[in-house]
Amino acid sequence: MRLLHTSDWHLGHTLKDVAREQEHAAFLAWLLAACTREAPDVLVITGDVFDSATPPASAERMWFEFLAAARRQRPAMDIIAIAGNHDSPGRLGAASAVLRELGVHVVGSLPRLDDGSLDLERVLLPVAGGAGLVAAVPFLRPADVPAELEDPLATIYGEVVAAARAGRRADQALIVLGHLYVTGAEPSVLSERRVSIGGAESTSLRLFPDDIDYVALGHLHRAQRVGRESVRYAGAPIALAIDEANYRHQVVVVEFAGGRMQSARAVPVPQTVGIVKITGTLVEALAALASLPPRADGPVPYLEVVVTLDRPEPRLRTTIESALDGKHARLVALRVEATGDGAALADRVSARRLAELDPRDVFGRLWARDHAEPPPADVLAGFERLLAEVEGAR
Repeated sequence: MRLLHTSDWHLGHTLKDVAREQEHAAFLAWLLAACTREAPDVLVITGDVFDSATPPASAERMWFEFLAAARRQRPAMDIIAIAGNHDSPGRLGAASAVLRELGVHVVGSLPRLDDGSLDLERVLLPVAGGAGLVAAVPFLRPADVPAELEDPLATIYGEVVAAARAGRRADQALIVLGHLYVTGAEPSVLSERRVSIGGAESTSLRLFPDDIDYVALGHLHRAQRVGRESVRYAGAPIALAIDEANYRHQVVVVEFAGGRMQSARAVPVPQTVGIVKITGTLVEALAALASLPPRADGPVPYLEVVVTLDRPEPRLRTTIESALDGKHARLVALRVEATGDGAALADRVSARRLAELDPRDVFGRLWARDHAEPPPADVLAGFERLLAEVEGAR
């Protein structure tokens, strides 16, 4: 049996208000080709199909068109998707009854029977003609978790995994899907929401016993294994933040034989649009911008510029945009990195009350927080004029 693991598509995502439809369309076309080339028996998508609970119609259309195309190309391939914390469980799972008839299983929220017990038939899914058994646990929300549970993640996963272990055949591979943060993994704190279940933001690897053949995880955008080869985050297929540009964007192809995992192989996802980050002083940044290639046909790379300033530059954006004129880059972020000591005013005044400080002293301390160089004469003169106007109005 062969399984292809992908995750965290975030369809509908925007990078600094720039839509990513072109990149997602390219990825999904590549993924369809990969499914034909790799010929997996099972395709699993471990959450965050969409970037928000209310994705644009174009994102939903891409999702359903992908499923239809995958079914045409690989009619016997099982497809299983779980909801992530960005997804709306109801919206993602709305068509689950119809999709099930097509061999596509979508688990939006933790299904329960009328008596409140878990509906294990909807989360324990035989795949590849019975060669594998998938335990599909979506991102757990407060509505999925009884309030009285002291450790909801351990309790719910424990129940699902115990049922799967009890029901599997000796020659059947056991695969667990989850969307959560496992302790020991390396998150990208700038682009992944800290989410809590029962007061816990992460869970121990002990949640997944060693006899589980493969644990397919979603939520963290950095592709990685955690603890052992068989526990993996597939990662996001495209960079969802500037700081993710150097991630390995990939899917994972997993081979099983005799019910046991044999290997896991990363398959790189080609990136349609590049990301460029320029940092340094204003002089250094302008020199780097000058060296960028001229505007040309094809996808335009995203650009972030971080400028280190010793003093304010009121026309900074205009200066940067002028330097970019005619260059093959799209400015999506311009940030200033202060050169001061970063200390808060409260750290400087110790026990003295703010009201007792001379305004010039306050101004000097705040300036030093952000700037290594002292304020220039024109800035000081402007402050003195402002101070005189305020004091004269009292």
